[in-house]
Amino acid sequence: MQRKSFVTGLFVILAGLFLTLWSAKPAQAAEKHYTIGTDVTYAPFEFANEKNQYVGIDIDLMNAIAKTEGFTVTIKPVGFNAAVQALEAGQIDGVIAGMSITPERQEKFLMSKPYYNVGVVMAVKQGSKIKSLKQLKGQRVAIKTGTAAANYALSVKDKYGFTTVTFDDSNNMYQDVTTGNSVACFEDSPVMQYAINTGLKLSIVTKPANPTGYGFATNKKNTELMAQFNAGLKKLKANGQYTKILQKYLGTGSKKSQAAANKKTQETDRSFFGLLKANWGTLMGGLQETLLVTVVAIIFATIVGILVGLLGVLPNAFARGISITFIYIFRGLPLLVLALFIYTGVPSLIGAKVPAFLAGIITLTLNEGAYTAAFVKGGIEAVDVGQMEAARSLGLPFGKALRKVILPQGIRIMVPSFINQFIITLKDTSILSIIGILELTQTGKIIIARNMEGFKIWTMVALIYLVIITLLTWLSKWVQKKVQA
Repeated sequence: MQRKSFVTGLFVILAGLFLTLWSAKPAQAAEKHYTIGTDVTYAPFEFANEKNQYVGIDIDLMNAIAKTEGFTVTIKPVGFNAAVQALEAGQIDGVIAGMSITPERQEKFLMSKPYYNVGVVMAVKQGSKIKSLKQLKGQRVAIKTGTAAANYALSVKDKYGFTTVTFDDSNNMYQDVTTGNSVACFEDSPVMQYAINTGLKLSIVTKPANPTGYGFATNKKNTELMAQFNAGLKKLKANGQYTKILQKYLGTGSKKSQAAANKKTQETDRSFFGLLKANWGTLMGGLQETLLVTVVAIIFATIVGILVGLLGVLPNAFARGISITFIYIFRGLPLLVLALFIYTGVPSLIGAKVPAFLAGIITLTLNEGAYTAAFVKGGIEAVDVGQMEAARSLGLPFGKALRKVILPQGIRIMVPSFINQFIITLKDTSILSIIGILELTQTGKIIIARNMEGFKIWTMVALIYLVIITLLTWLSKWVQKKVQA
């Protein structure tokens, strides 16, 4: 017995000594982690390669600086405009997306030292007779919103007498020129050259103008991250890594070496089925995200819609007022505006981040919930008023009469609308790409930014949507027959 007590006591002493020594060890500081927003449709600075991995000058540079300075990063592909708005709202810590350093941006953000200098060029359709800015008088020119190239075009349009049309991504801007809707577009020189080397049927006809530098941006308070970026950039330039990153995507400067660098990131088979095979996994990943957002949103939208719809038929003016107001506001707001308000506006008000997925679910829940509430309310009101009067005359209270008599008849009217709303929600998820949700449409944009095969990739995306919607339509008809049987 004494021996057991001795062993137990010795164990306690050793354990205590171990814990004391462990706690006395100097604690290692955890690595800082930052979320960096970018636009992965801006090759060669940020894009997805043939393996659909995010690469590019900006991506490699950011990762190299993080490694050099001892912090970690998560690259978040949200698109240029959404990234800038997310940075303003505090949703992300920084933006690296071919972002030109301008006085306006320096007023809002901390901007790094330039890590790449560019100029703006004008490109036209191959074979076009337009060779200079003077020939643009009375013509339409395509630009990309929020870019330095767009600002340059707007600054000279009155001088040269042309009009502009704005697009949210480069591919649509390029396609507007290749199809002849616009006669020219303006783009940063390395980006334009990369697209042409990839097979885009455009030609650069002007020398680089309005020289500017690309910079990394953080909010005004994040001086530590900005200092680390500038320090890391200086070290990479000194040890040669910076030059290696540039040559990886731009070659040694000649058009031939640039074209060779481009080919390393492209699919070898550019036929429809070759592209489909190469990008099948990525497209299915986008579809999976689309279906996940749709299912989760429709569940919450149905719950909200039923509750709000029932409020609209209660014999209470206040309850009906809440229902009418909810339906009026959230059915009237454009989905795009609502998504941006929740993702970038609300965080500014509450001082906390709202994850993109959660923002997307809330957006669809409010919007689709309003439509659901409208047809729930309408379905109940479509039941003959005599049904309620008859139920009440038999002594049933309002709640029981609604539940036992009215709702069973109203549901028969509502069921087709529920299935149709599911289809509408599925299609509405495409708008959520604006806040960085990588659903099917955004996946298509990312693939196109690499290979410029817009027609083929959008055909694939359209066919996938068509198959899913066809299956849901068949389900709607089957359910409708069962309910009405």
